[in-house]
Amino acid sequence: MPDRISIVKVPGTWVVLAGGAILGETKAAMELTEGDYPPVIYFPREDIAMAFLDRSETSSTCPWKGEASYFSIVTKSTTLHDAAWSYETPTEGAERIKGHIAFYPDKTSIERI
Repeated sequence: MPDRISIVKVPGTWVVLAGGAILGETKAAMELTEGDYPPVIYFPREDIAMAFLDRSETSSTCPWKGEASYFSIVTKSTTLHDAAWSYETPTEGAERIKGHIAFYPDKTSIERI
């Protein structure tokens, strides 16, 4: 059901921070809205310091977006388990988030600057 989700490019510069460090900054963020859930900002992977992310064994499946892979963020002082996710082969209707990664706002800070 493609009309279940909405994916749009959002204006401005967006940053994601974890453990006091900037993990990424982009002017090409996408906002995904799904039903009654809060909007989620997706960052292009090329704008994220992926060296700080370790793929975990966690995965989940969404009927509208496909299978999500999860990543933990490794900082100097801690590891934030399953703090980010990505749909590497999204389903039809969610293709715009391919090559993007999203972060849990309770484990990171996501800001428009």
